[in-house]
Amino acid sequence: MVKRSYCTTREAAQLLGISVRTAQLWCESGLLEAWKTQGGHRRISRHSVERLLADADLTLLQQPQERHLSQRENQLQILVVEDDVILLKIYQDVLSNWPFAPLVSTASNGFEGLVRLGQTSFDLMITDLMMPGMDGFEMLQTLAKLPEFDNMKVIVVSGAEEGEISQLRQTLPDTHILRKPVNFEQLRGIAAELQWQKEVNHNRTHSNV
Repeated sequence: MVKRSYCTTREAAQLLGISVRTAQLWCESGLLEAWKTQGGHRRISRHSVERLLADADLTLLQQPQERHLSQRENQLQILVVEDDVILLKIYQDVLSNWPFAPLVSTASNGFEGLVRLGQTSFDLMITDLMMPGMDGFEMLQTLAKLPEFDNMKVIVVSGAEEGEISQLRQTLPDTHILRKPVNFEQLRGIAAELQWQKEVNHNRTHSNV
C-alpha cells in the first residue's frame, strides 16, 4: 500500500505526540505545511511532520509543564514567553510569590509559546518581542487569527525600538505594551484584576448551579 503524502490533523497530532489543538496552532503558524481541500478539510504534508519528528528539541516541547496537585479551579494561569534565561527565572520567582499565587508556565520563544498555548488555557500571556526562531511578532500575528484566544489578556514587555512597537500597536491594537525594564508592580496590578474577575465569574457560575 502506497503511503499518502499527507495526513489529517488528528493523524499528525498522533504522530507527533501532541494535542490536536497544538497541531492546529502549528499549521496556523506555518510550522507544519498544510492546506484545505475544497470540502474544507485540512491536510498536512507528511514530509513536514517527519521533519519535525527529526527535531531533537521536539521531545522537550511535547511534555506539558507540571501542575501543582492542589490547583484551585479559579487559579490564574499565566504564560511567560521570554528568551533571556535569567529574566525568565525572575519572572517565575516573582509571579509565583504574588499573594494570589498564580500558576506560571514559561516558554523561550514563539514556537514554544504556541506549544504551551495548545496544551493549556491561559488567562494571561506576558511576552517579549525579539526572540530567536519564531519571535513575538509572528506568534501574536498567529494568535490574532484564532478566535479561541480572544479572551486571553496579552501583555508585551519589550525593549524593541519605538518603530517596531508602533507597528505592533497598529496591527494588534488590543495588546497591552510595557517597556523594559520590567515593572512588576504594574504587572501585578493587571494580573490581580484578572484574578478578581476570574473569581467573580467562578462564584457567579457556581451560584447558578
